[in-house]
Amino acid sequence: MPAGFSAWQMPQGGIDPGETPRNAALRELAEETGTDKAEIIAESNVLHRYDLPAGVAGQMWGGRFRGQKQRWFAMRFLGGDKDIDIATEHPEFDAWKWATPAALLDLIVPFKRAIYVAVFDEFRNHLTR
Repeated sequence: MPAGFSAWQMPQGGIDPGETPRNAALRELAEETGTDKAEIIAESNVLHRYDLPAGVAGQMWGGRFRGQKQRWFAMRFLGGDKDIDIATEHPEFDAWKWATPAALLDLIVPFKRAIYVAVFDEFRNHLTR
């Protein structure tokens, strides 16, 4: 996020050439959280799209993009808190915590909130809280 702009988000990232979306999701999880102790239990049926607000678009990704289309995956964490280490080779987060979907909606950057609502609804049968 640009300087002075803070919000919580789930690990995310792009798909490398020759990589499947499922493999990319697992790779991004490992790159951003330092753990691969998870299994995919569901995949979204649609691509979720958001546009960056005008005041943010020029500051993020060098101003090259206006938003994203995202395929979401629900994962089951198979490890323990000690397996999470966000001090990765290229850190993207400065903190982490477990949060219920309802709590996360209060923490997430506002322009992504509608996507999180839609994803939580789509994965409702997989959420434990």
